[in-house]
Amino acid sequence: MHSIVPVILAGGSGTRLWPLSRALYPKQFLALNGPQTLFQQAVMRLAALAGDAVEVGAALVVGNEEHRFMVLDQLREIGIHDATLLLEPTGRNTAPALTLAALAARTNAGGDDPILVVTPADQTVVDAPAFTVALRAAIEAAADGSLVTLGVPPTRPETGFGYIHSGDGGDAGAVRTVQSFVEKPDLATAERYLADRAYAWNSGMFVLRASVWLAALERFRPDIASATAAAWVARSSDASFMRPDKAAFAAIPSESIDYAVMEPCCSNKGAVSSGNGAGFAVKMVPLDAGWSDLGAWDAVWQVSERDASGNASRGDAIIENSRNTLVHATSRLVSVVGLDNVVVVETPDAVLVADRDRSQDVKQIVAQLQRASRSEATLHRRVHRPWGWYDSIDHGPRFQVKRILVKPGATLSLQMHHHRAEHWIVVSGTAQVTCGDKKLLLTENQSTYISLGEKHRLANPGNIPLEIIEVQSGSYLGEDDIVRFEDTYGRVAVEPKA
Repeated sequence: MHSIVPVILAGGSGTRLWPLSRALYPKQFLALNGPQTLFQQAVMRLAALAGDAVEVGAALVVGNEEHRFMVLDQLREIGIHDATLLLEPTGRNTAPALTLAALAARTNAGGDDPILVVTPADQTVVDAPAFTVALRAAIEAAADGSLVTLGVPPTRPETGFGYIHSGDGGDAGAVRTVQSFVEKPDLATAERYLADRAYAWNSGMFVLRASVWLAALERFRPDIASATAAAWVARSSDASFMRPDKAAFAAIPSESIDYAVMEPCCSNKGAVSSGNGAGFAVKMVPLDAGWSDLGAWDAVWQVSERDASGNASRGDAIIENSRNTLVHATSRLVSVVGLDNVVVVETPDAVLVADRDRSQDVKQIVAQLQRASRSEATLHRRVHRPWGWYDSIDHGPRFQVKRILVKPGATLSLQMHHHRAEHWIVVSGTAQVTCGDKKLLLTENQSTYISLGEKHRLANPGNIPLEIIEVQSGSYLGEDDIVRFEDTYGRVAVEPKA
């Protein structure tokens, strides 16, 4: 029986799937090819590895501090309540993230040495049974101390992926010895790789023992090993959240798993023995399971169900006399006529129209938005909060209208505003309102008024979601005009607008 710990790396930004993906709502938390989000799919795939020879422990999720409540909500939606969230105060790439997970796994295991099954949170797999077979083979290979990676047999001359060069294992599913990790190639080189069975796409998935990763990192990147250990030792925790020390974590060099350990293990340096006298063997298991990293809208089109003309759609879409086109509508009817090889993505606050073959260049649009400090690079119109969400449905000079949903039992912070008053109308559910020294309960069709400068709080004491319409009026309506006095979720006070 092999004991494994699922490790889900959930810290990416996914700028190439804008406008659906935003910095504070990245692609791993989106449902792009089914009812579950990519993050939820990743968690469920690893949970499905359990069987006669594999015991699956509680998952470790490494993610961004700002996404912590979104991660918890999505885990609860699929019935996962025992996961530990390792919260990175700042991004330091995948090598420190895996190191945090290895240290946490060793701590949680009480001295045992579990096998870590590591996957990014933003990928998809079409053939779940084939995925399970490949991962179980990788677990067997990792049990003897090997560092195992998953390589995807290429189906096209892809220049956007790194490649793994391995020995020919004969059988399509046989475990192979990795000779090298190869950078993203030019087209001619990618075409050569496609014709050569010895090359596979680098999936970014790894299976290895926690102790083996830590020993290999100590051998090749002792600076990352020691800095991450220091951040781990000084960690703090509350509920499901584990936080490495912020200052110590910021001092960790930023590096990927491949660069830090996997590539050096395959070079001549990899022959050097670790402290226990054993070398580091790197192996690859082929993963032929309809894998995609969904790195751009073209990849989403490739994994989508298409009609006889090659068109794919999601949401309220009408496609007429078009070919090989993707239409993704989220808030309204989107109709297209006479398009060929085009991507159209609609959200309430932005629309993207792009040549499908140039969909990788969407990141340039995001870069322009960031340089202009536009909110569309970071947030959707609907903004998720730990207590629920708000949607800014209209605004103009000196007014803004929001639709607000508060989860059952949730409470917003006790706060006040210097520059705006607020009118609240209950659409459904029950609202418990604190306004100065008064407390009152409001039900459907009732309303109240919060005057400028009044200390106030909104809560949902009921068992169903509370929905209200909020009308703000005043000289300044920005989110930085908030003074918090108490907050259930530990958020720091926002300095008021001067």
